[in-house]
Amino acid sequence: EEDKITVNRARKIQRFLSQPFTVAEQFTGFEGKYVPLKETIRGFKEILEGKLDDIPESCFLFAGSIDEVVAKAKKGEKE
Repeated sequence: EEDKITVNRARKIQRFLSQPFTVAEQFTGFEGKYVPLKETIRGFKEILEGKLDDIPESCFLFAGSIDEVVAKAKKGEKE
């Protein structure tokens, strides 16, 4: 069970690293965003601590900050 949790968190980190970079706009079709290092580290910490275990992996894809991930999840709940 612990391995399963670790793998799920690792997959979320992998998707979180897909942050929409300005230089990749033409390839991804997503508007680039500047995310300060401090915010990226905060996001990693929250993922590793399990604070976001209830959020689907898809919410982490092409999100800027971890706050955007949470907003995507809340928006998904409403739909």
